[in-house]
Amino acid sequence: MKYPFNDEPDTMAITCCHILQEKSDILYVSHDEEDGMWQFLCGKLHIISDARIVSMYEMFATDNSVAQIANMPCGYVAERVDKNSDWVIKKK
Repeated sequence: MKYPFNDEPDTMAITCCHILQEKSDILYVSHDEEDGMWQFLCGKLHIISDARIVSMYEMFATDNSVAQIANMPCGYVAERVDKNSDWVIKKK
């Protein structure tokens, strides 16, 4: 599958240690309105020390299903119940 985001593959994104180290599913994605940064999270509660900086490509490679929300505009979030569920997109 071809990289689908408008952002360059090496653009910084935020994720959590649960996705990187525990292999948790990506269940919550935010495309921030203020700075356009993407956040790919597991849906659990987080503290600052849980945060990790990665590339957009790394998140795409981790879970290709994020391609379904690649055109999500700034100021929106996408959520799903589990990895096999459809993304639900809504304004933040």
